[in-house]
Amino acid sequence: MAYFEWADDLVIDHGPIDRDHRHLVDMVNQLHTATSQGRGRDVVQRVLGELLAYTRDHLAREEALMQQVGFPGLEQHRVGHARFIAQLEDLRQQYEAGRITVASQLSTVLRDWLSLHIRRSDKEARAYVQKRPEGG
Repeated sequence: MAYFEWADDLVIDHGPIDRDHRHLVDMVNQLHTATSQGRGRDVVQRVLGELLAYTRDHLAREEALMQQVGFPGLEQHRVGHARFIAQLEDLRQQYEAGRITVASQLSTVLRDWLSLHIRRSDKEARAYVQKRPEGG
């Protein structure tokens, strides 16, 4: 059983946003597996770098889509994204400073943030899009 299981209640668009989210979930599971096998230190640097880059790209795509449809909660969403990126940057700094617990912390932070963010914030955006009149 994976550390973070993809579930139906995480589905947003059956398209690019879900593909991004699934990729992030896969990265969380890779990191957790490596940490569980005592290889967390070996993979954390690679995963952290990839994760930060991919997360920034994903969040930019998500925000662009929200802006395109006029989602009224965009600014609040951006604030949440910025906090998350800052949290990941802090973990990277801790890792670079030699903190050995970063790999397991990172797995937990990612799983919890993704789970809550998708199920709450991203679902709000999806509900807004679904309620919009066609072409509006």
